[in-house]
Amino acid sequence: MNVQKFNIYMADLNPKIGTDPGKVRPVVVVQTNFLNNIHPSTVVCPITTNVIQNSKLLRVHLKKGEAGLNQNSDILIDQVRAIDNRRFKKSLVKFNAIINNKF
Repeated sequence: MNVQKFNIYMADLNPKIGTDPGKVRPVVVVQTNFLNNIHPSTVVCPITTNVIQNSKLLRVHLKKGEAGLNQNSDILIDQVRAIDNRRFKKSLVKFNAIINNKF
């Protein structure tokens, strides 16, 4: 799968270890497209529907419908991680100006 910066994908983050988010969940790609095109892993931030208010230092809030998500969600910027490209399951949203403006 050819992943692109700021696109949202479903990715399998299992196995969960400690405080790492696990399961198949949406992620936003934060790695540059230059590296996306040549590297076998990609830097992502997981997305959760477990929204925590007043946590702007650690999360980027997305309202329902924003970035193609069907629930209020948080991008977990404190959980940034590199994943093997084989963990990507499907593309959810192509480049989204809303995501670009939030970073």
